[in-house]
Amino acid sequence: MGGPAVSGTATGTEAGNAKTGSGASAGAARLKDLVSWDSDWAGLRVVVTGIGVSGFSAADTLIELGARVVVVDASTTETANAKADTLRIVGAADVLLGEDAVRSVPKIDGMKPDLIVTSPGWRPDQALLAAAARAHIPVWGDVELAWRLRVREGRKTPDWLTITGTNGKTTTVGLTESMLRAAGLKAIAVGNVGTPILDALRDPVEYDVLAVELSSFQLHWCDSVSAVASVCLNVAEDHVDWHGSYTSYLADKAKIYEHTQKACIYNAEQIETERMVEYADVVEGCRAVGFTTVTPAISMLGVVEGLLVDRAFIAERKDSAAELASMADLGPVAPRHMVANALAAAGLVRAYGLSAEDVRLGLQAYIPGSHRIQPVAKQNGVLWINDSKATNPHAAAASLSAFDPVVWIAGGLSKGVSYDELVRGHAGRLKAVVLIGKDTASLEESLQRHAPDVPVIRPDAGDTENVQSAAAGHDAAPSSPESGEAVMARAVTSAAQLATSGDTVLLAPAAASMDQFSSYAHRGDAFIEAVRELVEGQAQTGKE
Repeated sequence: MGGPAVSGTATGTEAGNAKTGSGASAGAARLKDLVSWDSDWAGLRVVVTGIGVSGFSAADTLIELGARVVVVDASTTETANAKADTLRIVGAADVLLGEDAVRSVPKIDGMKPDLIVTSPGWRPDQALLAAAARAHIPVWGDVELAWRLRVREGRKTPDWLTITGTNGKTTTVGLTESMLRAAGLKAIAVGNVGTPILDALRDPVEYDVLAVELSSFQLHWCDSVSAVASVCLNVAEDHVDWHGSYTSYLADKAKIYEHTQKACIYNAEQIETERMVEYADVVEGCRAVGFTTVTPAISMLGVVEGLLVDRAFIAERKDSAAELASMADLGPVAPRHMVANALAAAGLVRAYGLSAEDVRLGLQAYIPGSHRIQPVAKQNGVLWINDSKATNPHAAAASLSAFDPVVWIAGGLSKGVSYDELVRGHAGRLKAVVLIGKDTASLEESLQRHAPDVPVIRPDAGDTENVQSAAAGHDAAPSSPESGEAVMARAVTSAAQLATSGDTVLLAPAAASMDQFSSYAHRGDAFIEAVRELVEGQAQTGKE
């Protein structure tokens, strides 16, 4: 009734010879002793793959620690070369750029590296990483490295609260940060949300606690993290192209719960997350705590008569619940998935010891990020919503559920997922569909099968280059600065012709952006600008 039993023991500090083989080098034997900033990192031979945000941070940190660092990246852009110059100045042994740099493992001082630290976007089957596996060279991610460096003499050691899930991670990590700050703690959202964990550990500010967003990619390369509390918000088919299968994707997501100290927070409305907790190896005494958007059972957080309540972290949970906040504290629009995210964040911070008042104040202070069910305009009775962050079917379903009827702008890089369930479940809300992106065959087939009477138009006839190249070590970039904006302008114009008063035009692509845009934010910004120009044009026409 209160969720699965949680048992087992783990310290979270000795699990970490990540991805090692029996032929590990003498240098690799040192790795088990590298458990703090003050450990002996000097002279360790490390290859860092990727010169993006996380790779640059990892390389800079390791150089500061005295390691011999070689950085590789397939990109040869001006930005990559500028970063390479900076790393050489601060002491990198070498920085190798270009396609040839990522085909094999480079030697350092004529010897095999002791360790690879990889950026999260690099797939395990990428040529250099596959070669490292064959050579029995251990591979860590930047999160694994950060965990081992969190303890530093003379500085406060921050606790970690960790968050993953197919959707809602960034919102939940922001809510968690807001609640922690409402309690007067020095807290920061880090990880996949944007700020590398290593940067926070080197910040002059000594943080009490980190709200850590972790993607499935980051979790794949992570073995030692022992969070105070952890949550997997939800799971749905995503990133199958990276992981190879949905089963492998779930296995990496489940690693969020490994070595958790106090509470594993799970989605009581999704059995997959509950099973992850059942099989997790956690610190003895760790609890399983569920969250639900309906009336909660014992050891859960949920909703009763419009109130967010806690039946887990109170002594009287058998026959009562503590009020945490009201729906109004979530803002003027509180879709179901936003309520779920708020409850998950509340579970994390309640496990950490925060009061109900801290939760309420944190919710009230939270400012939602852009590109997440973001109202852009309302003109002639038509509501325009930007949810460019909906990069998979599960996220798009949450958006579609909040509006009716909808002119839906969708499409992009599908990442090998199926759209049947999404279209079948929301066909009745669709007034029309405007397709963007180069990889829309699967979505079009689902629309033909499950929404055959819904008009589907394809205004983007222009060719744009697929620039998704993270697996090769590239930073993503659009094929031309104008291509994405032009595509979106045509889509917005088409949607405006289809929408009438009472409709919502919803950008919820259910796909990644990198075929025509540099990121989901670029795609969302293009939508906002196109809508702004449309609204201004309509207003001007009305004056004439």
